Amino acid sequence: MAIDALACLMAWYRDHCDGDWEHRYGIEIGTLDNPGWRLAVDLTDTELEGRTLNRIVKETSETDWIQQWCDGLKFEAACGPLNLGEAIEAFCVFINRPA
Repeated sequence: MAIDALACLMAWYRDHCDGDWEHRYGIEIGTLDNPGWRLAVDLTDTELEGRTLNRIVKETSETDWIQQWCDGLKFEAACGPLNLGEAIEAFCVFINRPA
């Protein structure tokens, strides 16, 4: 995983912790049983609330894959066991793209 992507995720989280947001919303990283990872970032009450992303699917192999999407309230990604860095990078691309 690119250190810049992790730094981006941590900075975005820090910038939205205002004493209220982090008590109701947040970021979740979990595992999937196929195996893989899941990333979910709440966008409610942020400048990104309402920004959507149609599902993007990239499948190179059974273990090398990523899917990402956003319904306007939550950015989500699911990926293979070695693609967590790519999922975090996808979030950073999402938040930095023009509205």
